[in-house]
Amino acid sequence: MISRKIKQNTAHKERGISLALVKHISISKNEPDWMLKKRIKAFRYWEKTPMPSWGPGLSGLDLENLTYYVEPEIGEVDNWEKLPSEITETFDKLGIPKAEREYLGGVGAQYDSGVVYHKIKQDLADKGVIFENMDTAVQKYPDLVKKYFMTTCISVSDHKFAGLHGAMWSGGTFIYVPKGVKAGPPLQAYFRMNQAQSGQFEHTLIIADEFSDVEYIEGCSAPRYNTSSLHAGGVEIHVLKGARVKYSSIENWSKNTYNLNTKKALVYEDGSIEWLNGNVGSHTTMLYPASVLLGKRARSESLGVVVAGVGQTQDTGSKVIHVAPDTSSIIHSKSISKGGGISNYRGSVRVLPSADNVQVSVDCDALILDDGSGSNTYPSIKNENSRTDIAHEARVGKIGEQEVFYIKSRGFSEEEAKRLVVNGFVEPVIKALPLEYALELNKLIELEMKDSIG
Repeated sequence: MISRKIKQNTAHKERGISLALVKHISISKNEPDWMLKKRIKAFRYWEKTPMPSWGPGLSGLDLENLTYYVEPEIGEVDNWEKLPSEITETFDKLGIPKAEREYLGGVGAQYDSGVVYHKIKQDLADKGVIFENMDTAVQKYPDLVKKYFMTTCISVSDHKFAGLHGAMWSGGTFIYVPKGVKAGPPLQAYFRMNQAQSGQFEHTLIIADEFSDVEYIEGCSAPRYNTSSLHAGGVEIHVLKGARVKYSSIENWSKNTYNLNTKKALVYEDGSIEWLNGNVGSHTTMLYPASVLLGKRARSESLGVVVAGVGQTQDTGSKVIHVAPDTSSIIHSKSISKGGGISNYRGSVRVLPSADNVQVSVDCDALILDDGSGSNTYPSIKNENSRTDIAHEARVGKIGEQEVFYIKSRGFSEEEAKRLVVNGFVEPVIKALPLEYALELNKLIELEMKDSIG
């Protein structure tokens, strides 16, 4: 285990982004020259690129007054007892140490801009599985990181906030699973943004080598302040021939957070990627996990549920590009709008001329709980191959009086009846999660519903 300790100074607490801060971060982390060059390239792209002119408004995001780098004044450890009580109490309340003991194969915990805890079970390490803090991986596995880090998957020029991420990234997770290895119990990282009016830019890089199998879970949260915060993480997944990756994310950002995350997977021959997303927080979310199916018989499945409440806009969906023949993709999106919240499905499917015999299924379900809330669907399907089977369905509805009456006739109150309807609506997502996380997501959704269906 490498212990990493970076001394605090005033540069860490400056507001706003500058080239000097970008260089400071890289030098503080003792990064190789190629990483500093990548950061500078990303910063230049961020500087010259205008804000997005589509999607939900971002005018409430005060970029000039954010603190972009908040490094904890501690080193990374592999024992919870070595952390200050301020941090351990936070993660104890979130149930992370308990989950590690009972269910997980490894855990990483990030507090603001730095990873403070990281550990993998010995039996997985003995199989050659690498599970590291991303900063540590740059030092220990430079050739592997250089090959895959923001090269062929996410690019610093994908969009403005990918550029910001490339310039400011700090912490995150690095996973490598060797050929033919089944990783077994899931690996998890939890990202806590605790500083007011700050940004968090963790980077997750997963490489599943040929015929390997791994499941990874990310959890995210932040306390609520009166000022806006920004989360602009990056997730890159490389699914090599015959490999399978299941990526699950449960996000409960506070309602002052702008969640502008970038997630993308490259999937090769006979590979499979499963995206599972549950989002019940943030002020504004723009999140569209993307799969590029590069090899024959590659598969992608995306299943997500979002809750948009008072003052929230959840602009989510999924993107798939079919490059190779005999590939398939499924997108299943569920949204709940209440208290004036707005949920948008914004998805994109493209089938290239080279992709014969492709199967695509897109299914969007929206549940609106009151007259002041809304739901919109913005699908984009571009098919450049006539030998393709594409299906798209979109449904929007309210909780039906007949459903409520039927459940009430079985002895339930009206509030209980409505909650049962909501639970049934999100059941496909809940069932796809491991038990502990299904219970967590279910509880979060119930708390969101508490003031809406009583």
